[in-house]
Amino acid sequence: MNYELFIAKRIIAGKKYKNSISSPIIKIAITAIALGIIIMLIAVATGAGLQYKIRDKMAGFQGHVQITNYENNNSNISITAINKNQDFYPEFSSVSGIKNVQIFANKAGLLRTETDFEGIIFKGVSTDYDWTFFKEYLVAGKIPNFNQLRTKEVLLSQTIVNRLQLKLNDTILATFIKNKNSKWPSNRKYTIVGIYNSGFAEFDKNMMIGDLREVQKLNKWTENEVGGFEVLLDNFDNIEEKGAEIYSNIGATLNSKTIVDRYPTVFEWINLFDNNVWFIIAIMILIAGINMITALLVLILERVQMIGILKALGSQNSSIRKVFLYNAAYLILKGLLWGNIIGLSIIGIQHFFKVITLDPETYYVSTMPVYISIGTILALNVGTLILCFLMLIIPSYIITKINPSKSIKFA
Repeated sequence: MNYELFIAKRIIAGKKYKNSISSPIIKIAITAIALGIIIMLIAVATGAGLQYKIRDKMAGFQGHVQITNYENNNSNISITAINKNQDFYPEFSSVSGIKNVQIFANKAGLLRTETDFEGIIFKGVSTDYDWTFFKEYLVAGKIPNFNQLRTKEVLLSQTIVNRLQLKLNDTILATFIKNKNSKWPSNRKYTIVGIYNSGFAEFDKNMMIGDLREVQKLNKWTENEVGGFEVLLDNFDNIEEKGAEIYSNIGATLNSKTIVDRYPTVFEWINLFDNNVWFIIAIMILIAGINMITALLVLILERVQMIGILKALGSQNSSIRKVFLYNAAYLILKGLLWGNIIGLSIIGIQHFFKVITLDPETYYVSTMPVYISIGTILALNVGTLILCFLMLIIPSYIITKINPSKSIKFA
């Protein structure tokens, strides 16, 4: 770049416009860029956070894929038993990407106290169960120990405990409805050794976790009979592909369904978050771009005389345009810097201090979850910079229309 363009660049890039007419316009443009990236970061973080948290909670309660008899597939209650001696249990070697295969059986019942009662689903599990999910949401007590000949220990939600006015280590009376193998309702007493609170009201309000052998005795099943199998995947993003593979690798009398198939309305709802996030990103980039166009035009019009002098000295239109575009890019980067600092700080505060709460009956979570990756942050920043910069190219052509003689006289 020649000497006169170097001087021009220093004038525009420096603080010479601090007290000029363009100063408030430039501040507004930088603020618009900062606000835009703040809103985009928050929208992406909350949208992804809700999606990941809701689907992880559903998988924690029911696995990514459930294998049951056709008779049981549309019900949360285990009606017909399956022999647990299957080719895919305990290792599903024919399908890759499987984290764990665990047996279970569900039984409907009532928890009763002297003054109240509550309907529950008693989920019986065994020693192969993955407790990672419940350990995360355990608020009191411990995980039941199934490495005993017989255990009456159960895990109960805080929702049920509060409704029945119970506490840790209390003994609770449970009544289970009769089925085709038992003529009369059965009464059992269990000890509450752990209390969890997942914030997923749909499951918290009726789920009790206990020993699979209890359900087998209630249903008069043998030790080799179970209600079904839950399959946990390494990567949720592959659930459709792995669900199809699992279905093709199980017996003809068995059926498998992913949690996406079992709860389509929930997943259709959370998939709408992506559309909302893309809409917000588009609007924010458009607003930021319009503000930057305004700032660029004001900068150009404020320096008409300088542009005329540079042209008179022999500078090319393209060189002068580059000076203004480079400095516009500097303003965009400045806005992005402040926007990232503020936006990521807000996300961090929400992640660690759970400031914003939600109604679990509506959103399936009690606090707003946030999640954002470094790749997403870089993509938002680079995308905003490039798109805003491209939006400035056409307005910068106004420089080619400036006549040197008229612009110098205009001064």
